[in-house]
Amino acid sequence: MPAITSVGAYAPRFRITSEAFEEAWGQFHAAGVTQKAVTSADEDALTMGYEAATRALEAADIGPAAVDWLAFASSRPPAAEEDITVRLGAMLALPDSATRQLFTGSTRAGTRALWAGMDAVGADATTGLVIAADAPRGDPDGGMDHAAGAGSAAFVLERNGPAEIIDRAEYSVPYPGTRFRNSGEDETQGLGITQYDRQAFLETIGGAVDGLEVSLDPETAAIQAPDGKLPYRAASAASVSTDEIRAAATVHDLGDLGAASVPVSLATVLAGGANSVLAVSHGSGAGADALVVETSGDVPANTTLEGDGNLSYVEYLRQRGVVTTGPPSGGGAYVSVPSWRRSIAQRYRLEAGRCPNCGALSFPPEGACADCESLVDYEPVELPGEGTIEAVTTISQGGAPPEFTEQQARSGDYAAMIVALETKSGDETASIVAMGTDATPDAFEVGERIETTIRRIYTQEGVTRYGFKVRTL
Repeated sequence: MPAITSVGAYAPRFRITSEAFEEAWGQFHAAGVTQKAVTSADEDALTMGYEAATRALEAADIGPAAVDWLAFASSRPPAAEEDITVRLGAMLALPDSATRQLFTGSTRAGTRALWAGMDAVGADATTGLVIAADAPRGDPDGGMDHAAGAGSAAFVLERNGPAEIIDRAEYSVPYPGTRFRNSGEDETQGLGITQYDRQAFLETIGGAVDGLEVSLDPETAAIQAPDGKLPYRAASAASVSTDEIRAAATVHDLGDLGAASVPVSLATVLAGGANSVLAVSHGSGAGADALVVETSGDVPANTTLEGDGNLSYVEYLRQRGVVTTGPPSGGGAYVSVPSWRRSIAQRYRLEAGRCPNCGALSFPPEGACADCESLVDYEPVELPGEGTIEAVTTISQGGAPPEFTEQQARSGDYAAMIVALETKSGDETASIVAMGTDATPDAFEVGERIETTIRRIYTQEGVTRYGFKVRTL
């Protein structure tokens, strides 16, 4: 039977508390949420999905070449019309032939992707990678936005493993208007009819659980959490106790994670050693999935859900791009999309080049060799993504190229540096120019150890350019 063989999870470092919302609005509409995770200016569902996926693959100790089936789920993918799994597969260095599927349009998308992944691995695929990432947004004065957090989870699926989904069921019944986002709109909304929303939630969750064939006695229960109160109201419908729901809850500290709500909770309890888990998602419309997971041993896991930066409400609005000055007109370094595409191997996978004449490393691998000055066809060498800062400076307001100013207006000053990235053997380095992330500029010092990750770089012509940035180890 197909099984989960490893999990990864990620949440952005920024947090905003319920008290910060109360100071700004005089009230806080998200019951049971004490704080929530907030994406930084260079993060979105795609970069969060990348973070969770790299952790899951590392925990499984398998290379990306082994993955032949990929799914990405989000109610808010960064592009309304584009197959994000193509970029994600390139970032992770998956085989070009791997099957890719995109799940969106509902907070139920995460479990839909996991369901499809189990079917795929049970049939033709050998190794699946399922990723759910989300960062909902709503009306700034509404409960949906007050609860809206950010996070991601990833699961490696194989034909045998320590965590098996031993039963599953789904249920749907029409409940229009419970939670929706129309074409061209940025904010998710609802009719705000409390009894109607609650009835849709309880009926679909109860219907999915009633459809299960196994006898339920879960150690924990991961229930969809649009706020910190509604999951507990579903205890009776899901045939579990509030203590079992609390054991898996992430909503109190991370907020409403949308399509990643149940996947992050499931990944968290599997990482914590839970022996049996009931996972029930809910999506507006309305429908629900119920999955029963049992473990026969420890599930390899790599999770990063802790925060280290509390935001004021004004800082929160800046990170979200609500309060910015916008980019200045004119100037800047224009890079066409075709040109950017030609350098994806360098920007996503840190592909350097080795000179066949003298053996020197070059990054990027283009032009004449800096050592022997020969014009050559470089031999590709992927850098693992760790190294040391050689030089660093701070780019302050007014100093950034125009294409970076919108992001700078949201996140503030940033560090630009030269870093020496090491080869796998560790006896060679290639020097590259990079931007810092996940910390203020003063956190980056010469001699400091760093690692690379993938983040948003900037947007031109409506197309977001993604590439590597560095953060301290």
